[in-house]
Amino acid sequence: MKPMRLHHVGIIMTSMERAETFLEQFGLEKDYMEYVEAYHAHCLFTKFSEQESPVELIIPTEGILTQFNNGKGGIHHIAFEVEDVEAARREFTEKGMEMLETKAVEGAGGIIVNFLRPRYGLGVLVEFVEQVK
Repeated sequence: MKPMRLHHVGIIMTSMERAETFLEQFGLEKDYMEYVEAYHAHCLFTKFSEQESPVELIIPTEGILTQFNNGKGGIHHIAFEVEDVEAARREFTEKGMEMLETKAVEGAGGIIVNFLRPRYGLGVLVEFVEQVK
């Protein structure tokens, strides 16, 4: 499995107001936002061109993500687009590495995702993304 491209960088925001301030401060525009039930979070993606990758602002409503970085938020993960998330999961588990989920979950914007646990990403939480829509 070779990543096709950087899909996005995920940043946890502690509130929608902070997300809006971040967008304004850096001149970013909202493309779309969806609620991802599996992670209890609103996921806001910025507009981007063909040569760019979006930023994902994650606004958790409950659960473990609200505690990220002692509740302060911050850079959470990088995401690589792959052709087949399940093939990526199999490849890593065959090497003795653990994924966050036992099978891919639905993400925002017509994608399915799974995460390689940070201990196997050399301290980085790596998400694998497959476009399904």
